[in-house]
Amino acid sequence: MAVDERQQHQNERLAQDFVAFAIEAGVLRFGEFKTKAGRLSPYFFNAGLFNDGARIARLAEFYAARLIDSGLEFDMIFGPAYKGIPLGATVAAELARRGRNVPFAYNRKEAKDHGEGGSLVGAPLAGRVLIVDDVMSAGTAVRESIATIRAAGATPHAVAIALDRQEQATENGQDVPHSAVQYVRDQLGMTVVAIATLDDLLAYLDQRAGADLRAHRASVQAYRERYGA
Repeated sequence: MAVDERQQHQNERLAQDFVAFAIEAGVLRFGEFKTKAGRLSPYFFNAGLFNDGARIARLAEFYAARLIDSGLEFDMIFGPAYKGIPLGATVAAELARRGRNVPFAYNRKEAKDHGEGGSLVGAPLAGRVLIVDDVMSAGTAVRESIATIRAAGATPHAVAIALDRQEQATENGQDVPHSAVQYVRDQLGMTVVAIATLDDLLAYLDQRAGADLRAHRASVQAYRERYGA
């Protein structure tokens, strides 16, 4: 097997294992859920439910493995408030455990006017910054992070997310042909690394899921065909 094929197989296996982990943790659920864009989605991914030490440590392992496998070079991690804060910290810790120690920082939603003050906490923003978050829906949080990073004189370099929903973004209440991930890649020129995608979820439902979960595949596929980007 060629190196590229081996790497692709490894990425696919990691993605499938992540989907299994997210379902087991109750983070990835199936049913009918209304999205921020007003769509009725047959699945819901809530990274806030990685809410104990074992789960978030395992999540950080997936991020770290995917980042290392990607070969992405970066100088530090930024975790946008709020979900990005524990993600950035635990991913930095896991990368250090694997021999790659990088600084990390995060922001507050509200700036402090006492103590150290300001809206940034952690290492000074510098060099090529990796933004770590859970998912990317409209890309709003990423744009805010980019503005923060640039204002500090650093370079917004890449984004790491857990799940790429691979669906059309909305702008001013209207569907647009591209996804938020595609916008960040193509318009902002940043690398986006995702542990898994909606296609990986469909592959899991095809190949590894039991009959009860496999029953949701048709509705997830229909959603992909209707809103896919």
